[in-house]
Amino acid sequence: MKHYPEDCSVCKMMRSMAFTALGMGLGVGVAYLLGADKQNMVYSGIVVSTILVFGLLGKNKNKS
Repeated sequence: MKHYPEDCSVCKMMRSMAFTALGMGLGVGVAYLLGADKQNMVYSGIVVSTILVFGLLGKNKNKS
């Protein structure tokens, strides 16, 4: 199996897309369980995915 450097642009894009999908799922799921309407479910998904992407992926920049 081919090994890629951790800082390649494709790796960063795929990692951020995965965290965006995870955050969207968590945000929409929690809003659905709380009985929110469709518009608020989408907004909460956007907020949670933004927190995950910039919160978790931003920590990797400070380590180097």
